[in-house]
Amino acid sequence: MTILIGLFIAGASLIGGFAALGGKVSVLWQPWELLIILGVAVGAFVVANPMKTIRGTVFAVSDALRNAVPNKREYLDVLALLYGLMRELRAKGRNQVEPHIEDPNTSQIFQKYPTVLRNANLTTFICDYFRLIIVGNARAHEIEALMDEELQTIHRDQMKPFHAMSSVADALPAIGIIAAVLGVIKAMGAIDQSPQLLGSLIGAALVGTFVGIFFSYSLFGPLAVKIKSVRESRLRTYIVVKQTLLAFMNGADPQIALEHGRKTISDHDRPTIDEVENETMSAGSGGDNVQDLQGAA
Repeated sequence: MTILIGLFIAGASLIGGFAALGGKVSVLWQPWELLIILGVAVGAFVVANPMKTIRGTVFAVSDALRNAVPNKREYLDVLALLYGLMRELRAKGRNQVEPHIEDPNTSQIFQKYPTVLRNANLTTFICDYFRLIIVGNARAHEIEALMDEELQTIHRDQMKPFHAMSSVADALPAIGIIAAVLGVIKAMGAIDQSPQLLGSLIGAALVGTFVGIFFSYSLFGPLAVKIKSVRESRLRTYIVVKQTLLAFMNGADPQIALEHGRKTISDHDRPTIDEVENETMSAGSGGDNVQDLQGAA
């Protein structure tokens, strides 16, 4: 919604200001200039990126337009799921936990939290590291190093649409100049015509430069930044999982381990200690005490 509002403000200011200066708004409508600029930009985008990145960019734009970032409910689900698995591991042992991580789609614990299950990559991330904990041979610092490496890989993959969109934004001013040059070539072909016709042709050519710069700095560039912001926010859930599991591996009780993860959530979306406590209690946490959490905060 904020993207649409911003585009409306930019477009209204642009067209309104141009009209207020006495310009003819109809002159700005040059569909063939738009075809040249957008067609060349899309073609260059396809040349520069593999099909997986192209598809990923489409999904990334959709996520950016919807502002698909984790909310408090999703963070609570992640924390409650981790608590359920940690409590199950501590109370019942490895054999009882292994079926949950081997097939999370049929696990009663995972099924309580569909927002986590819908994120297949996050579900795999959780299961993989619980599997390493169950094996029992890896040390906490080794797991942390492995997590850091995987998170860097995930970050690189998640930022590919951002880099692809940024490249298009950087190229658009030059592509606009290409369209303008073609327009000038057309105008030079009519050099023997009336000044009025020649002026309209040159004006149409200059629209290409304007459109390229406007699209670069007012549409594609901000959209790329929005993609980056959304993707980085979605990576925050992985950090929550990482810090929670590392605390658990270092001997913290499940409820205290949750606090390590909760503290990595930004203030705007971070659930309170009481909210986490109520969530884990509703998941069957038993007699864990909120005072232990408050002492860790």
